[in-house]
Amino acid sequence: MNLENISKNIKLTTARKAILEQLIESKKPICYEDIKDKLSMDKATFYRNITKFEEEGIITSFESNDKKRYFEILKTKHPHFICSICSKIECIHEKVDVNLKGHKIDNIIIKGICPQCLIKQEKN
Repeated sequence: MNLENISKNIKLTTARKAILEQLIESKKPICYEDIKDKLSMDKATFYRNITKFEEEGIITSFESNDKKRYFEILKTKHPHFICSICSKIECIHEKVDVNLKGHKIDNIIIKGICPQCLIKQEKN
């Protein structure tokens, strides 16, 4: 994925480039706490730029069980699974068909128990 293609309508500052590089490298949605040690900027700068990325449709975000906001590059819209026990987040690439008449759905979050936690529960 190319930074210039992602950041089509915004000036690519050093801070924005650093954030986008972390989002591109990640295989799953990430929160500020996941990458703060890799960035040389304060939290306010991070969130100011994240807000700009969301306004431009470059990234998408959602809140998890841990009350943290998670972000990822918006390639194709897809649902996410969040484990109710370990809070692990997984991207779901299988087709999940949810239609609500008269509604536009932006995000689907499915909560339940992941396979690893199910195995642990069965052993106990």
